[in-house]
Amino acid sequence: MSYKSLDAISSADIAALGLPSEVADQFHQSLSEIVRNYGPATPETWRQISNQLLLPELPFSLHQMMYYGCYRGFGPDPPAWIPDPEREASTNVGKLLERRGKEFLGPRYKDPISSFLEFQEFSVSNPEAYWRSILDEMSVSFSVPPQCFLREDSSHPGGQWLPGAHLNPARNCLSSNGNRTLDDVMIVWRDEGEDTLPLKKMTLNELRTEVWLVAYALESIGLDKGSAIAIDMPMDVNSVVIYLAIVLAGYVVVSIADSFAPNEIAARLRISKAKAIFTQITEGCWAGAEATLGEVMDDHRMIIASRLARLYGDKTDGGTRFVFGSFLLDFIVRGDKSIPLYRHVEFVAVEQPVDAFTNILFSSGTTGEPKAIPWTLATPLKAAADGWCHMDIRKGDIVAWPTNLGWMMGPWLVYASLLNGASMALYNGSPLGSGFAKFVQDAKITMLGVIPSLVRTWKTANCTDSYDWSAIRCFGSTGEASNVNEYLWLMGRAQYKPIMEYCGGTEIGGGFVSGSFLQPQSLATFSTPAMGCSLFLIGNDGIPLPPNVPGLGELALGPLMFGASNTLLNADHYDVYFKGMPVWNGKVLRRHGDVFELTTSGYYHAHGRADDTMNLGGIKVSSVELERICNAVDNNILETAAVGVPPPGGGPERLVIAVVFKDSRDSAPDLNKLRTSFNSALQKKLNPFFKVSHIVPVSSLPRTATNKVMRRVLRQQVAQIDQNSKI
Repeated sequence: MSYKSLDAISSADIAALGLPSEVADQFHQSLSEIVRNYGPATPETWRQISNQLLLPELPFSLHQMMYYGCYRGFGPDPPAWIPDPEREASTNVGKLLERRGKEFLGPRYKDPISSFLEFQEFSVSNPEAYWRSILDEMSVSFSVPPQCFLREDSSHPGGQWLPGAHLNPARNCLSSNGNRTLDDVMIVWRDEGEDTLPLKKMTLNELRTEVWLVAYALESIGLDKGSAIAIDMPMDVNSVVIYLAIVLAGYVVVSIADSFAPNEIAARLRISKAKAIFTQITEGCWAGAEATLGEVMDDHRMIIASRLARLYGDKTDGGTRFVFGSFLLDFIVRGDKSIPLYRHVEFVAVEQPVDAFTNILFSSGTTGEPKAIPWTLATPLKAAADGWCHMDIRKGDIVAWPTNLGWMMGPWLVYASLLNGASMALYNGSPLGSGFAKFVQDAKITMLGVIPSLVRTWKTANCTDSYDWSAIRCFGSTGEASNVNEYLWLMGRAQYKPIMEYCGGTEIGGGFVSGSFLQPQSLATFSTPAMGCSLFLIGNDGIPLPPNVPGLGELALGPLMFGASNTLLNADHYDVYFKGMPVWNGKVLRRHGDVFELTTSGYYHAHGRADDTMNLGGIKVSSVELERICNAVDNNILETAAVGVPPPGGGPERLVIAVVFKDSRDSAPDLNKLRTSFNSALQKKLNPFFKVSHIVPVSSLPRTATNKVMRRVLRQQVAQIDQNSKI
């Protein structure tokens, strides 16, 4: 759609969007004054319009008219948010640079905004000074301090971080460092359907009491320190307490998304060698629970579940101890009668070497089996540091990000909020409707994390209408490619607060590219490599492009990243991330697998996966996993290929299945019926949120000379069909 320049827009144009004539006249008068003062097409013009004129209740078509009218002919990546020098100097990074910018950068330092990119480069070239300062800012304490912050070692491409250090990240979460008091609220939550009731809250003192109690109970069941204990629960206050207790007591969390089918849960328990599992099962929420629960836990010692007493009761079966009850209190009492006596007695945290495991998470592999990625004790610090640097999380903030402990953003939320002294906001129910929108208002959330498909649902349903989101200071977005119009709409809900795009990986414990309060933010782009990270784009010749040179290529990462993985439980870490990668300045680069573009305006664009995985609703899944299930749906299917294809206007990937049929001479297959069968199988065997958008019949799949399916070529072909037919 073509938009007029701002100086050509009339009061009648504005009224035509549905505003009363007197309101349109007043809006036009204010607009004309801004244009006279700042010009018709400058970033400052847009800042004035977005801050002064564009209220959330105005039609979104008016927001679009102003944005596209201001930036008509501007070029790529127009800024949708611009930092204010006075305000942004009060951010975490701004205050640090005001105090120590000249110490870090010498005479090159000017001010926080002008010198931000130089500070980012400093974080890579001077890791000792950078990470020492950031961990001090976050008041991270060690029981044994590190010998240094980074020791480079040819046998460890990623280096050894904090060698010699001992710590416990859960203890740091529960400490009163950083001027936090025991009465400060650490978790605020609401149950779906209770929208008119007051919010529920847990103070630091109450959180510590609950975590200590569960930690004592865990110790009483006799598991060896370092044992893996799984959590397969919704992310609520109970699962957060359990998570912190497992870490505090020196065990390893195994993170499993509560949406997984039983066979996927079983695979993760087997790979991680979990000795126990916390789960929350109600009748009907886990299909076939009665039949499959024992199968899933055949080789495991304990299931600790809630709301199942009426189904199972308590029993011992073949050495496996099953404990069911109303919730943790039953587990605590039945585990050890003396445990309740410890309710207000501090549990002494188990301090471990920094390279000990604290969490095992899973990321889809290309062979069908999920990669088991252990987080060390340094990884939570990376997650928290990203929140401190890029989302400016600090004491007094209230942070929400609808997620699950089975995905890396669940543990990320725990650490990014609690290690920074902020409160964590949890909504126990679907975030898709007006109940969640009201929760954002009532909890006065200051940092709201999203995935793009969630924003698309909100915009389509208009379920945020009439709710006040003005307390939000910024949004975070991860998991999928975003859409400019949908994110312009999102910014408008909170009076044009910035969206910090954030891309990383489970194996990193955070992001490698992000946004910053000290830079202009453009919609659906990233403005900076994450602090401590260096990015490289590999050209078609396999050689990295020079740093900061615009171009398109497969993304590689500088190997020295604080908190990044250095081992996998079920694969060779070097082979997965380093084998065959180019060398830059004597260091082998780390493979990531996304295709990225650095534009001439200095922003990064994500272009999807370069390998055979995709993001569906923020969940990374391999094509092989999807195809294995689809191939078995119908006897007339010869083979399938699963690809993720963004819609023509950009945004989250849609799942498209290309199908080769055994006998094309048969009558045309019913593709709608086949799509329904695919969805049923995928949702039952993999994830209930996976959904096939479209089926494309093909005579054959494009292949390499070695017979590998070229899914990248197939994606391009399907995208072209999409453009032509609007599938």
